[in-house]
Amino acid sequence: MHKFYPPIFNEKSFHCPLCNVYAKQDWHILYYHPNWNASLHGFNTYRCSYCNGYSVWKDGKLLYPESTIAPNPHEDLPQELLEDYIEASNIVNKSPRGAAALLRLVLQKLMVYLGEQGKDINKDIGSLVQKGLHPQVQQALDIVRVIGNESVHPGQLDLKDDTATTQKLFEFINFIVEDRITRLNTIQSLFDKLPEGKRKGIENRDKTTTP
Repeated sequence: MHKFYPPIFNEKSFHCPLCNVYAKQDWHILYYHPNWNASLHGFNTYRCSYCNGYSVWKDGKLLYPESTIAPNPHEDLPQELLEDYIEASNIVNKSPRGAAALLRLVLQKLMVYLGEQGKDINKDIGSLVQKGLHPQVQQALDIVRVIGNESVHPGQLDLKDDTATTQKLFEFINFIVEDRITRLNTIQSLFDKLPEGKRKGIENRDKTTTP
């Protein structure tokens, strides 16, 4: 899973909002015709060195294209979670709180996919911890759980204009999928490729060593 670099004003490189490729961005000031010496106040543009497309910014915020700052969903994100993830990515620029709430819903559904009840995320995380969940994955789960809940029931966290925090929640969802689904599937796939005799030998070994 590759790291996602969202479009950020004045950054020299990021994932282009037009082609979604990580590339160098050439910065320009926008001028208006016919007097090319007069700039449009607050307007800037970036040209992607990969696709040669232009994005337009106003007062440090992306104006065109109307694009999400969220990374693409992990390729192994369960299909039944994809619609909520995409909906969250489509609204994160305008409503970080709404996006965070939707990502908490994604997390709740993901708990069911991981074999938990999906009714109480906190208890589900505790169950996964008892099953040997890595502390970093537990922390990622709790961050999405708590922040997503705070977005619905305002407390000490105010996500009204905090797209940066919400953008991290998308990354954490993908991180959780990578750890709990992709990594385990990869191990199982490689194990299944072992010669049948070797696999049976391992199974017999484990049966005899189980207390």
